[in-house]
Amino acid sequence: MKDRWNDGLAQTCQDELALRVYSSRLLGQDKSLVLHGGGNTSVKRVVKNLFGEEEQILYVKGSGWDLETIEEAGFSPIQLEYLKRLSQLPELSDPEMVNQLVTHQIRASAPVPSVEAILHAILPYPYVDHTHADAIISITNTVDGEARIRRIYGADVVVIPYVMPGFELAKVCAARFSAEAGPNTLGMVLLNHGIFSFGQNARESYERMISLVGRAEAYLENHDAWAFTPVVESVSKGAEVMHGLAKLRFDVSKAAGFPVIVSRKANNRTLSFARRPDIATIAQQGPATPDHVIRTKRLPMIGRDVEAYASEYGKYFAELEPQAKERKTMLDPAPRVVLDAELGLCAIGRTVKDAEIVADLYDHTMDIILRATALGGYRALPAKDIFDVEYWDLEQSKLRKGGKPLQFQGEVALVTGAASGIGKACVESLLARGAAVVALDLDAKVSSMKKDANFLGLQCDLTSELQFMRALEQTIEKFGGLDMLVLNAGIFPGSCRIDSLKSEEWQKVMRINLDANLMLMRECHAFLKRAPRGGRVVVIGSKNVPAPGPGAAAYSASKAALNQLARVAALEWGSDNIRINSLYPNAVFDTGLWTEEVMAARARHYGLTVQAYKTNNVLKTEVTSRDVAELAAEMCGPLFARTTGAWLPVDGGNDRVI
Repeated sequence: MKDRWNDGLAQTCQDELALRVYSSRLLGQDKSLVLHGGGNTSVKRVVKNLFGEEEQILYVKGSGWDLETIEEAGFSPIQLEYLKRLSQLPELSDPEMVNQLVTHQIRASAPVPSVEAILHAILPYPYVDHTHADAIISITNTVDGEARIRRIYGADVVVIPYVMPGFELAKVCAARFSAEAGPNTLGMVLLNHGIFSFGQNARESYERMISLVGRAEAYLENHDAWAFTPVVESVSKGAEVMHGLAKLRFDVSKAAGFPVIVSRKANNRTLSFARRPDIATIAQQGPATPDHVIRTKRLPMIGRDVEAYASEYGKYFAELEPQAKERKTMLDPAPRVVLDAELGLCAIGRTVKDAEIVADLYDHTMDIILRATALGGYRALPAKDIFDVEYWDLEQSKLRKGGKPLQFQGEVALVTGAASGIGKACVESLLARGAAVVALDLDAKVSSMKKDANFLGLQCDLTSELQFMRALEQTIEKFGGLDMLVLNAGIFPGSCRIDSLKSEEWQKVMRINLDANLMLMRECHAFLKRAPRGGRVVVIGSKNVPAPGPGAAAYSASKAALNQLARVAALEWGSDNIRINSLYPNAVFDTGLWTEEVMAARARHYGLTVQAYKTNNVLKTEVTSRDVAELAAEMCGPLFARTTGAWLPVDGGNDRVI
């Protein structure tokens, strides 16, 4: 454990709440303590109400906030004395508990308080910190975990048996703490759950947490159960792995009932774990802590038999649902973690963010399992306890806060020529609809074009099959498959009459505008075929297909040939549930090709103002890259679900095309 306390920074804090924010962030910076919204902290303050009366208020972390980035607004201020009175009730249902917490806040805009607010209230210290420290869980999740904890800490901590979070846990802790705590008590260990520390000030509470967890780490080190060197494993690459991932994603999506992201994490660490001879034993005990279940499911899938996994999940639900206090509706039975000897660790989520959270949680779970195994055997809580949290409405509500899913949530799109103009706009339109988007361009700036978990920008020369195959492999590794392909990359050479057109120029245009797109379609076909909702291809063509102009022979011929290629593909791929449609934009001037100088020169050539030149079409309207991109995105959506082999102009109405 590293003590990150900095007196200089702490002294800049104006009051107790600012110090609470500061020390909470210190805890959040250490991923071995808390991950993705885990843990909670609080501070008790005296404030004056509207009547000038002093009132004790508990500021406790609000639901949805992360300790690493929490701000003062992330703490819910609740009347402390009322919370203490609640703790004296003989029983309190979860919905009513939340109702009481929310209705006794002193700020209407505050987030819903942590379900452990009452527990924080009954601990008689101004500052209280709670984490799910890996080292603590590694020890408690063993056959003799409680005995080990007592040997490590003696009277320094109060030990609490596992109780489901909420009111019942607060009641148990209140009884145990008042009976067992002494003047030298530093903390409280909740078996299979985590650890509390507390103090008279922020620094004392924080440093007690660091010290207590550090003692657990030292215990693990002294028992050769801390660090493990993975066996150097060969990481499988190539077509077989890519197609295996795509099939896995298709099967998982089918079981889930919606498209998912599958992110492969293949390295020495994950492969060593997945290839252990005892993996079917150590990885099938249950999650490190019960709250992980809403992200990871109770068990990972070993191998790739999704149908068998879903069947077992159904049995798990059928066995435990009748024991619940109220009736439950089964969640989707698809796995969220896959351990496979060839693929390593695959993390699955409805979104890229969800998949990354799963990957982080299981990365720490592997450490916990290995350490507990070295201590004599990893042991998670019984399935019934995990089921109760998985189907606990208060936990499920955390996931429901995301609202209605975006149109392309869980789907993957690849856009070529994506660094500017229509391609860049297509990236924006697809991201806005929830897709994970891979952007390819010859321009290196594509890699830093967006700071978004759903975005992967790769510099790629599409005339190089080797470069594209590397890019496709990265796409499948990161997201698991491919659903949508937008063929936008191309070049428009300077005007040249046929009698002056050199073979090299002709071949260059054909290589980029036609040959590269043939290669992309051919190599992407097998992945589009495994798109959960069917594959979609949108070709960004040109007005020059139906209405070519003089001086554009190579460009017009390449786009016409691409149009024919798309039509043939539509005929051939319909049975694979892949639809292919084309757009024919014209006079789209908000691209890198059209500078103000070029625009002015072209307008003068036609005797028009710049604005008149931009709107020189039947509808007298300007066509932008976004207009084309929005229609391209819609062509991938349900509006065009029964359309393939079509072409549609986006030109404001061109009299020659009409």
